[in-house]
Amino acid sequence: MDLRLDPRLASGYRSRSQIARVMTERWFEQNVYCPACTSEELTRLPHNMKVLDFRCPACEEMFQLKSKSNKYGNTVVDSEYSTKEKQIRSGHSPNWAFLQYDAEELTVKNLMMIPKHFMTLDAVEKRKPLRESARRAGWVGSNILLSRLPPDARVFLVKDDETRSPENVREEWSRFAFLGRQRMEGRGWLNDVLTCVRDLGKEEFTLDDVYNYEPKLQAMHLDNRHVRPKIRQQLQILRDQNIIEFIARGRYHVRTYKD
Repeated sequence: MDLRLDPRLASGYRSRSQIARVMTERWFEQNVYCPACTSEELTRLPHNMKVLDFRCPACEEMFQLKSKSNKYGNTVVDSEYSTKEKQIRSGHSPNWAFLQYDAEELTVKNLMMIPKHFMTLDAVEKRKPLRESARRAGWVGSNILLSRLPPDARVFLVKDDETRSPENVREEWSRFAFLGRQRMEGRGWLNDVLTCVRDLGKEEFTLDDVYNYEPKLQAMHLDNRHVRPKIRQQLQILRDQNIIEFIARGRYHVRTYKD
């Protein structure tokens, strides 16, 4: 994978955002493989496709590309809220690709992907409508809340100027594909409980360790008054999917990729 961007593509453009878009889209098209299957290419879609930029010609997974020169924080400004909401509710949302490039060196520094099976409406925030004086008055955008997703949702193809093995990338991607078979509410709970487990930073943890997050989880799910049973339910699912392992009453072990 060649991490260099092609500055020749910027000829004829003055806008920095347009220059960055042209260079990063072409780089993505020429270098990125599908993390969801064995296809070595992704196909660029017409620019009039809302919330969709690329498609895998083999498995037909869709990808939306976002690029910037600074690191991505916990909140990412994104496209129209209603379109994103409909796609997530219908189960047809794209996978997200977040590319960070060096504006001076014209190289790709990081390429992080978020599989669609991690995305829920809890991770999307509706922004305020644009003012009446704005050119698109009343338009409502969205924010992607990366902070609502567990670390496992961040699959890096390029990290800190280094490319990663496609085999490892595809293993990480497929490990949580079972989330796509969960109902939307259940997927949100799984994300939140898994985030709590990762936050513990332990190879072994207890049920009481996770119960300590009860106030936080209750604040996230105000309509549910049975948080502890929900926690136990999600731990059971994670155990069934070999993400964690039951070792004794109320005690669990976090499995690694090599287990």
